[in-house]
Amino acid sequence: MVIVTYGGVATQVTRQATSTIPIVMAVVQEVVSTGLVTSLARPGGNITGISSMAPELVEKQLQLLKEVVPKISRVTLLGNPAQPGHGPQVRRAKDGARALGVSLRVLEARDPREIETAFATMTADRTNAVIVLPDSVLLDHRTRIAYLATQNRLPLVSALSDHAEAGGLMAYGPSVADTYVDRILKGAKPADLPIEQPTKFDLVINLKTAKALGLTIPPSLLQRADQVID
Repeated sequence: MVIVTYGGVATQVTRQATSTIPIVMAVVQEVVSTGLVTSLARPGGNITGISSMAPELVEKQLQLLKEVVPKISRVTLLGNPAQPGHGPQVRRAKDGARALGVSLRVLEARDPREIETAFATMTADRTNAVIVLPDSVLLDHRTRIAYLATQNRLPLVSALSDHAEAGGLMAYGPSVADTYVDRILKGAKPADLPIEQPTKFDLVINLKTAKALGLTIPPSLLQRADQVID
């Protein structure tokens, strides 16, 4: 048995629940400083996986939104402040927004109620698009988030393909390979498998959502997509 987790909070909770079942984590930042692993080279314990480059990814996601909606001017960053690495992602996003001439607002959501409140605020603020940061709570409620984004005519992009598959417009993030799970099931110990940085990034585009939003995806962007959802 192997448990796969997404995000720092989910990995922390899972680690507290078991010290024996192997855990393969993905899209997690600050893995050493938060105590999840001893070191990147030799994690120790029962956790290994792929660390995240989320701060850099947020800038790329902003650029993708600009490609699809060139006139975009107001973007909301939706995240959970309890997530390790939330601060660096916000700072990097602000830098990227300034470079693109985009106004950026940061909203926090720790539970379903705050998700609803955040989208009401986006509507009042006349937000043009939303970037959803990697987080287990937001991932659990991805279908509701995608629905609210579409209802409010907001292009949504995230690092996790699950958000695009649930109805968000796009996802751009690290490709989470099943290599570690396979190796562990064949007998490898998580403590001996080094934490890796992602080397491949997947672009997922939901054409059904684009149509619902009245958007035309540039052909050059479609050609770069790793997955297109019709």
